[in-house]
Amino acid sequence: MNPVDAADLGLLILRCAIGIVFVAHGYNHIFGGGMIAGTARWFESLGMRPAIVHAWLASLTEIGAGALLIVGFMTPVACAGVVAVMVVAWITNHRTNGFFIFRPGEGYEYVMTLTLSGIALGAVGPGRWSLDYVAHVFAPPGWLGVVITALGLLASAVLLLACWRPTGGDDPSATVSKG
Repeated sequence: MNPVDAADLGLLILRCAIGIVFVAHGYNHIFGGGMIAGTARWFESLGMRPAIVHAWLASLTEIGAGALLIVGFMTPVACAGVVAVMVVAWITNHRTNGFFIFRPGEGYEYVMTLTLSGIALGAVGPGRWSLDYVAHVFAPPGWLGVVITALGLLASAVLLLACWRPTGGDDPSATVSKG
């Protein structure tokens, strides 16, 4: 296998891994455990207002971004979705719980890894084994991909400033449908 094919295979594996994780999480937030109502209760406990809107927004972003990553279409937009959802999760639920995910309250290693993977993938592009490459959209990677992916950080900041009202006394680990 030549180095270009190996890099494209690596990018395909990375896109699919992140995409599958995101689709599964979005699906679980809507249909698993307490379903979307349980996800909304959890978001409420985290201080996201209005919780049902954010439950749907996060869940549909996860499913949409995941599906786009799997097929490699509009990859920087999908990566911006990954970054936005993971940064909000990092700030609202994971940042004060230490590094390791197995710690009480769930540490931030998982969301950090997905955030940085989204940024890296947005910077290097989807590779030749993608619909972006076939359709000549966002291929080859360039500054446009980096800028679009960085918009995920801006979206997170705006969302948190506008809608996050932590109450301080709630225990997010006691609610249903955390995903």
